[in-house]
Amino acid sequence: MTKLEQHKKLGDTLWGIANDLRGAMNADDFRDYMLSFLFLRYLSHNYEESAKKELGSDYPKLAEEDSRTPLGIWYSANEDDVLAFEKQMRRKVHYVIKPDHLWNNISEMSRTQDGELLVTLEEGFRYIENESFDNSFQGLFSEINLNSEKIGKTPSDRNKKLCTIIQKIAEGIADFSTDTDSLGDAYEYLIGQFAAGSGKKAGEFYTPQQISTILSEIVTLDSQDPSTGKKSKLDKVLDFACGSGSLLLNVRKRIKDNDGTVGKIYGQENNITTYNLARMNMLLHGMKDTEFEIFHGDTLKNQWDILNEMNPSKKTEFDAIVANPPFSLRWEPNDTMAKDFRFKSYGLAPKSAADFSFLLHGFHFLSKEGTMAIILPHGVLSRGGAEERIRTKLLKDNNIDNVIGLPSNLFYSKGIPVCILVLKKCKKEEDVLFINASEHFEKVGRQNTLREGKDAEPNDIQSIVETYKYRKEAERYSRKVSMGEIEKNGYNLNISRYVSTSIDEVKIDLNLVNKHLTSINERIKSSTDKHNEFLKELGLKTV
Repeated sequence: MTKLEQHKKLGDTLWGIANDLRGAMNADDFRDYMLSFLFLRYLSHNYEESAKKELGSDYPKLAEEDSRTPLGIWYSANEDDVLAFEKQMRRKVHYVIKPDHLWNNISEMSRTQDGELLVTLEEGFRYIENESFDNSFQGLFSEINLNSEKIGKTPSDRNKKLCTIIQKIAEGIADFSTDTDSLGDAYEYLIGQFAAGSGKKAGEFYTPQQISTILSEIVTLDSQDPSTGKKSKLDKVLDFACGSGSLLLNVRKRIKDNDGTVGKIYGQENNITTYNLARMNMLLHGMKDTEFEIFHGDTLKNQWDILNEMNPSKKTEFDAIVANPPFSLRWEPNDTMAKDFRFKSYGLAPKSAADFSFLLHGFHFLSKEGTMAIILPHGVLSRGGAEERIRTKLLKDNNIDNVIGLPSNLFYSKGIPVCILVLKKCKKEEDVLFINASEHFEKVGRQNTLREGKDAEPNDIQSIVETYKYRKEAERYSRKVSMGEIEKNGYNLNISRYVSTSIDEVKIDLNLVNKHLTSINERIKSSTDKHNEFLKELGLKTV
């Protein structure tokens, strides 16, 4: 079994546990409990492995049937050394977990149906939030209410339910490798599965992996000449509507898999629950808390201090920006917003749709050699008024590089077709590449999906990326359009104006058809005459 197959099997196992145990509980609520326990399992394993290295031969070795934790024994025997040990662990792994709060102890308590499990879990979550990471991870488990009646009516019922959930998770992952890749991929897989089952809410936290791959591939290619391949280094990467962080991790993976380096990734998320999911996701993929920064706040209000530097020479800029912001969000711009450094050169997007506000926010922080790829509804391509003025300026400034039309119903929460806009500040080409991939997909159940080249089927993802990379033109699929033609169309970027997928009707030559019919009639007459001759010879009536 390949590593990828192992990761999927682990994900399937955990998803099966989730379906068996959640009962009548809302999928979103159960998701938060399950993913938090998976996260605790990862933190504990990572912490114990680091403690083994730190303590060396002093790390207790226990018999297989001994249910105690080695660190618990060491703490009891070395009380005077605990503070120094924890200080060293904070320096090396950046957090501390008390022995009682480690996953092995928690899972043992669940196995024995210990009545103190709920209290111990609460203490553990609060300690990790408030003590382990200094200020970096405060509120990480703030949305996990272990006393919710959704788990059980009484404390005893809740304790029993938690014991069952944790015991099943412990049993489910026992036969699998629980290295960083495995648990990180299983976490991502579960997020996707929960997204598929939670309808419209899914759009708040999840971008399907196939679309995430397209955006990630595009922004990691050289901005001036994508055909030369991937960049060797990205200093800073931003997703200003990061959800669970999957897009950011995908960008990082593309660079790392190409033996490149990423300095630091930055994300912003307004939903507190999703913000916590994103932070857990980063750590579960083996990132240190110094390698990423996720900020909780409203992107449109620009509440993040690092993005509010008024001195242009100190402005934070990013080499790659990806985003899947809320579609056509209603917002409340005011007079102050009109003077905001992000919008003042373009004007404000209408109250009815903040799509261009999100776009301009990200574009402002894009570096000169960077690439930005953002998912938006098709309306941004053709709507008039304020949006037309913004679109026109971006086109006249030669900042829009590529417009990609995707099939409808790719998202769990959005049945409408969407597009990807690729933007650059210092663009080499003076035309715009249009890719119309709206008819390139496979229907799987109620959802459309992009094909990945399995079993000799087309690879829709690769087609999009390769067309962008080499700026290829193909009939009914892609075309480079001059600014002159776009200007003649009133700066309307409606994809079908430039790349139509319709098949032209075959022209019919009526003269040729008439000759053909005449010839047929002549042959019929000749055959009938011959037939009648035979009939006459036989003394039969002619036709």
